[in-house]
Amino acid sequence: MKKILLLLAITAIAFVACASKEKKEAETVEVATPVLVAVFSAQGHTKSVAEKIAKATGGNLFQIEPEVPYTEEDLDGWNNSARGTLEARNRDTRPGIANKVKNFEQYDTIYLGFPIWWFTAPTIVNTFLESYNTDGKVIIPFATSGGSDYGEATKDLKISAPNAVFKPGSVLNDYTQQDVDSWVKSIK
Repeated sequence: MKKILLLLAITAIAFVACASKEKKEAETVEVATPVLVAVFSAQGHTKSVAEKIAKATGGNLFQIEPEVPYTEEDLDGWNNSARGTLEARNRDTRPGIANKVKNFEQYDTIYLGFPIWWFTAPTIVNTFLESYNTDGKVIIPFATSGGSDYGEATKDLKISAPNAVFKPGSVLNDYTQQDVDSWVKSIK
């Protein structure tokens, strides 16, 4: 009988010790640094994808707002004197941004969204990158496009964030939430 009681006591002590260890492990689980999903969306297409990425990652959504909003005329890709066309051709253009990310330094991973303009990112995205210290940040570009492929976007963005770690960029036209979830999981 003493052996059974001793065995039960040892089992109870082991059970309490394991439960205590599991509780301590649960209390020390590290929370990942928040993800930023920054997006410039002139017509709303890219913002729609950004919202899905924010949902998939639990990230904070930030919309890059130009100081001077773009009009439909500014976005006329068939007009050689349209603002968007001129900015795409002159990569040194840096349109002003009306808002700022609070506590940018807390983000290690930035999903960076934009429409493709003339096979690259609009220069306002360069303005965004140059507004913060991006050294060591992981930047995952994504885009939407009415016809152009991804082109030179990452190369053109690296000029503004030379010490960031860029993952391959992707065009995510018409992605559903399930498509976005799969894309986010595929990023290494």
